[in-house]
Amino acid sequence: MGLPPSYGLIIIQVKGPATSLHSDPLRSPEMDEATAAGALAALAPSWSAAVVLLSYLGYLAVAGAVLPGKLVAGAVLPDSSRLHYRCNGLLSLLLLLGLSALGVYMGWMTPTVVADRGLELLSATFIFSVIVTFMLYFIGLRSRHQSSSLKPHVSGSFIEDWWFGVQLNPHFMGVDLKFFFVRAGMMGWLFINLSLFAKSYLAGSANRSVILYQFFCAWYIIDYFIHEEFMTSTWDIIAERLGFMLVFGDLVFIPFTFSIQGWWLLRNKVELPLLASVANCFVFLIGYLVFRGANKQKHLFKKNPKALIWGKPPKVVGGKLLISGYWGIARHCNYLGDLLLALSFSLPCGASSPIPYFYPTYLLILLIWRERRDEARCSAKYKDIWAEYCRLVPSRILPYVY
Repeated sequence: MGLPPSYGLIIIQVKGPATSLHSDPLRSPEMDEATAAGALAALAPSWSAAVVLLSYLGYLAVAGAVLPGKLVAGAVLPDSSRLHYRCNGLLSLLLLLGLSALGVYMGWMTPTVVADRGLELLSATFIFSVIVTFMLYFIGLRSRHQSSSLKPHVSGSFIEDWWFGVQLNPHFMGVDLKFFFVRAGMMGWLFINLSLFAKSYLAGSANRSVILYQFFCAWYIIDYFIHEEFMTSTWDIIAERLGFMLVFGDLVFIPFTFSIQGWWLLRNKVELPLLASVANCFVFLIGYLVFRGANKQKHLFKKNPKALIWGKPPKVVGGKLLISGYWGIARHCNYLGDLLLALSFSLPCGASSPIPYFYPTYLLILLIWRERRDEARCSAKYKDIWAEYCRLVPSRILPYVY
């Protein structure tokens, strides 16, 4: 979800010339070498970037602790304990947006610093992620806790334990780090996009494609915080330990790579036809309904197994596995919705390049890999019940295809 560079875009103007992402076939080798050298120099983290990062994390920590929010009980852990999460992400986001807008209005900060130069913020966030994961690894190894949240899970392989993590729900000063990092990354993605939009608007290039991309992403992110409590019943929170995979994914990968389409549209003019725009809206709408609907049904079922689904009592296998609603269509139908949403974020870029389609391509690979891991875990946990569930719901993600 380190500091998502987005916060830097509205907190501090990094000094120095911007690095252009344009590629000009008429440029001489000397000019290309100078551009490459400039890009490498821009990657060097600065003290300003470090201050921005720590300020951002500090804001999130304070806002998360003091702002009012719904206290949501997490899933029951193997030792019968459960964590509680204060879901005030939306209020934290709105307050940060308000403070940022005030700063821009007063002339204290610029809204385009990431669009002008965000590489040093990227590198600072990456370095922070590496440092954090090493600390999590070594602290986890020394843990003597026997609770499911803090008990160390050690495979004996340094790479595996560092990558996947040692503890399920490590805390720092009362802050659940896993939940905290996801929130930081999602907010970072939004602020990067806002910076890119500001850059496009000031350049007079905020056309239909730009507006569609920005609208889809903003809707998705804000909706995430409106339904933040649903995050407490996801695979990441329930089953994944906190290691480099999640920390890097939340703090670096989400805000930087999920916004590739925005960077592409900033540097490349794409005029999406009206008919294609309408089709793009339908892809987004269907993806949103499936993704949000499936996650909502699962979350409500875990809270109340008798809650109606599509107006009918839920059907359950073995008293545990839901096969009603979206979950009777495919065993991981929420992944299908997520993939359609990712595709809708890239479609505004048209067929200009495969680069804007990196996110949905990566997500397809990730979700198939995760689905296989989840299937193995559920098969071992539920045994015959899972076999019956697979017989009743044969599709994994896409009905009749996979």
